[in-house]
Amino acid sequence: METIVWVLHVIAAASVIGLVLLQHGKGADMGAGFGSGASGSLFGVSGSANLLSRATAVAVTVFFITSMSLAYLASHSGRHASVVHAIDTKLPDAGKKPVKPVDPSRSQEVPQ
Repeated sequence: METIVWVLHVIAAASVIGLVLLQHGKGADMGAGFGSGASGSLFGVSGSANLLSRATAVAVTVFFITSMSLAYLASHSGRHASVVHAIDTKLPDAGKKPVKPVDPSRSQEVPQ
């Protein structure tokens, strides 16, 4: 189930990126007035904007739903949600007995 949601999420993300890049901004008509591009397209000026904006809205909605679904699946899975929780806090036992701490009040003299 999670794999299907991941695939839909990646497809929706790529669709949002592609659809946003296909749309031209509000200043694109100004450039067409000076001869630097065609202001019309296959669907006409308003037709393509309407189709692309609706397709973008659908892709963003799918992206939002899959994001929320993945967050829900991650929080309710049996796996660790964080790297910190996955770290084992036990120190490895090397079979040695613990070292006694040195008392700083006692001076230790080195024999000569």
